[in-house]
Order: sequence, then C-alpha cells, then structure tokens
Amino acid sequence: MHNGQKVRDLADPHPLTTLVRRGREPAVVQTVRSTLAAVISYVVALTLSKEPAPLTAPLTALLVVQVTLYATLTTGIRRVNSVVAGVLIAIGFSTLVGLTWWSLGLIILASLVIGRFVRVGEFVPEVAISAMLVLGVTRVAETSWDRVLETLIGAVVGLLFNILFVPPVWVQPAGEAIEDLARRMRGLLDDMGTQVIGHTPVEEAAARLHEARRLDHDIVEVDASLRQAEDSLRLNPRVKEGLLYRVVLRTGLDALEISAVVLRVTARTLTDLAKQRTDEPLFPADVAESLREVFTHVARAVESFAVVITTHVTTSAEHAETRLSEELAAARTTRDQAADLLLEKVLEHPRQWQLHGALLAEIDRILDELDVEKRSQRLVEELDRHSREQLNRRPRLNAVRRRLRSSRFGRRSTLG
Repeated sequence: MHNGQKVRDLADPHPLTTLVRRGREPAVVQTVRSTLAAVISYVVALTLSKEPAPLTAPLTALLVVQVTLYATLTTGIRRVNSVVAGVLIAIGFSTLVGLTWWSLGLIILASLVIGRFVRVGEFVPEVAISAMLVLGVTRVAETSWDRVLETLIGAVVGLLFNILFVPPVWVQPAGEAIEDLARRMRGLLDDMGTQVIGHTPVEEAAARLHEARRLDHDIVEVDASLRQAEDSLRLNPRVKEGLLYRVVLRTGLDALEISAVVLRVTARTLTDLAKQRTDEPLFPADVAESLREVFTHVARAVESFAVVITTHVTTSAEHAETRLSEELAAARTTRDQAADLLLEKVLEHPRQWQLHGALLAEIDRILDELDVEKRSQRLVEELDRHSREQLNRRPRLNAVRRRLRSSRFGRRSTLG
C-alpha cells in the first residue's frame, strides 16, 4: 500500500470503525447503562408498587447509576438521600395543600433548606427536583408512600446494576487525551524552534504566546478525563494494579502541566525579545541554529514522555523510555552549546541579557520535569504517600493486622 493510500485511510476511516470507536466513549456508554438501569427499575416497580406508572423508580436509577463503580458507591447514598428527602417533603405538602403556585414556591424553598441539613452534598437541587416531580403527580398521601418504595427500588437497581455489570476502565481515553496534549505541546515547541531563526515579527511571537495560553484549557479537559479514569480504577475488580496506574498517569500529567506553564513563560520571553528587536533577528545565526536544535529535541522528549506514562506494555514502554532518555541527553548537549554561544554574544553585546538567561532557565526547567530519574523518584514518593494515607485511615484495623502477623510469627518461631 502506498503512503498516500495510508493517509487517506487514516483521514477517512471505515464507518464501522468509527461506530465502534464512538461506542466506547464515556457519554455513549453512560447513556446505554442509564437507559437499561431505568427500564429494569421500572419493570421491578411495576411488580412491587401499586402505582400504575411508578416513574420515581427509573428517576432514582438514573440519578444513582454513574459512569464508574466508585462514583456510584460514593455518590449513590447521597443521591438516594436527596431523592428520599424530596419525596417525604412532597408527601407532607400533598397532604396539607396540594399543588398551587405558592405551595410550589414553598416546596422549593423547604427542599433547598432541608437539603443542607440531610448531608446530600452537591445534590441539594435534586431534593427540590424530586419533591416537585412527586408533588406534580401525587395528590393523595396514601399513594405518596408508594413513591418511597419506588425510590428504594430505583436506588437498589442502580447500585446492583453497577456492581453486577462493572463499568469499563477509562484509562485508554485518558491516555489518548494526555498524548494529544503532548502533541500540541510538541507542535508549539517546533514552532518556537522555527521562530528563533531569522527575524520574528512581534505579531507572530504574540500568536505563539496565545497558543501557549490555550494549553491551560486543554489541561483542564485532560484533567477531567484523568479523574474519570482514576475513579474507574478504584474498587474495580477488573484491575489488579489500579493504584499504580493512577499514580503513573497523575504524576505524568502533573509534569506535563508544569512544562506547559514553563512553555507559556518561554513564549512570553520570546515575545518580549521580539518587541526589543523589531528590525533584526532575535539571535545571531549560529545561536539561533543551536536553539532550534534544542527546541526540536525538547519537543520530541515531550512526546516521548507522554508515550512512556501512557504505555503499559513492557516492550513498548522500555522503547519509549530509551527514546526519551536519548532526546533528553541530546537536548542537554545542545542546550549547553547554545549557552556557551549566548555567553559569548552577551559579553560582546549585553542587550537584553536577562531574557537570554531566562530562556535557558526555562529550558532547564522543562528538561528537569521530564527527567527519567526524577519521574521514578516521584512515583516512589506518591506510592509511599498513598500507603501512609491508607494506614492512617484505618489505624485500628491495621493494628489488628499487625497483632495477627506478630502472633503468627511467634507461633512459627515456637514450632521451629
């Protein structure tokens, strides 16, 4: 197959491939799972409830079922509390006044106030929503109690649905988001490498600065995807090393985030230098060529770093880490060469020498964040911190475990 055909195939994927790829997206999976849980809860409620249309059950199931098992278990109780509180408030109002414009205002006010006291957290608005829905379809107090039963049915079905049908692990979408962020950072670094050659207009340098600022928004989106991946790894029976995966991805994103911030500062440094040298090149030709090589190697190192933290296959991870080490070594070598050349030029013409020093310091900071040894040290520190947190959360249980281990060791020593 020719290269042109390969490019066309990548640019225009098969419809079936696109359908399968979109079917794995969190929004699609969540839609299917929520629909199935709501339908099942409605069928169960038809059997157990006296109501002809027990809609509170699927409503509760929709609120309880989450994308990840961890989110369901941690937020499910608060969601159930919010719905039950709303139903009970609606029962009281349906008994006393029914539905009028002023009773609607009172029920919203009461629901929002009571929601603060029943510890539903961020689900306070759902107390009012549940109360309004039940009040709208319930006028008799005797039938209102069926809403409580329907609420419990929806909650149980929602919880059991995510326990029996464990949600998928969202590590791959998070990894793809991190790699996409790294590719955008590499593109910006390559552009900066081109920018230092010859004369650079201020408008062009400012455009690079705006592009670097947009990375902040990209990092927010990647962070949201990573949080979802972290939740999907917690309490998931499919994953054996969930903590390691979470720490690897989180520390890797932290390093990329710091590098993105430094990259924005670098763009600001080049913009300031362009403002000072409107009619001449930013750097002499030999310095510019050396800096271009530095930016090229740093750009490749950023992309290799993303591959390292998102690859779990041993062979691929080792290959990516070897390439990262090579690019970092080459970047440091060319950085030192550029520093020597800059020092010579600054001694001859000391204009804006502080910007030259700032540029070298920013490059050093990025290289330090991507360093392989520092990454390993950061991983060990994070794993140790998580271990200490686990010990501090359950001091009594850990004390019992230590006693059992010491007693077993004592019996073995006696038998020996």
